[in-house]
Amino acid sequence: MDKLKSLRRVNIQTSNGDDVVETPGAKAENGTQFKPPQNNIAEDQEPFMGMKVRRRASLHRDYKGDYLDVPSQPYLMKILEKQGDQKVLFADKVLKFTGSGKMKRRILLITEFAIYMVDPEIDALKRRIALAAVDKLCLSELSDNFFAVIVPTEYDILMASTRKTEIVTVLVEAIKSTSEYEIEVLFSNRFEYNATAELVKEVQFEDVEGGVKTRIVRK
Repeated sequence: MDKLKSLRRVNIQTSNGDDVVETPGAKAENGTQFKPPQNNIAEDQEPFMGMKVRRRASLHRDYKGDYLDVPSQPYLMKILEKQGDQKVLFADKVLKFTGSGKMKRRILLITEFAIYMVDPEIDALKRRIALAAVDKLCLSELSDNFFAVIVPTEYDILMASTRKTEIVTVLVEAIKSTSEYEIEVLFSNRFEYNATAELVKEVQFEDVEGGVKTRIVRK
């Protein structure tokens, strides 16, 4: 089954009126370390603390971390080596929303110090964000797959993943362990993000029969 499919029907409506429907620790030879799986991590722990209505499939899900077997992907290893990162905390495919509202498949890598967005079609690094630059994470209070990473000094990223809870948890723990502050996790059925340096959009969520309706509108 495609990892990017949701168990619930999600209706996405962009500002131009178009609708899109989604159906429901080893160490490598080069020294790059990979975090071993953390089993039986309950998702009602921080940073969620029961504030969010979670999908049934996400409850009590074990965390694996590396879902792509990064050590077997030479181009990913080369990207990490070039940046000097040595410990991968999370790796998986996600959907990224562009400033124009299009959805692009990306590989999301999270290390001890940065977030990487890689284009799997051309095996190229599209963006690297230092964890120290992340201000907060935005999520709805409903059972959807969306989350936004807010980066005030650059521009933000809106993504969708069936492993959203694990991604948020990994980011919160990584930032806490490498800095003196704890990142804010905002839960709201309406939140804004900078799709580009000069374009602000609002994501609106509504719980409807059979799933969650999501609208992305220009501000």
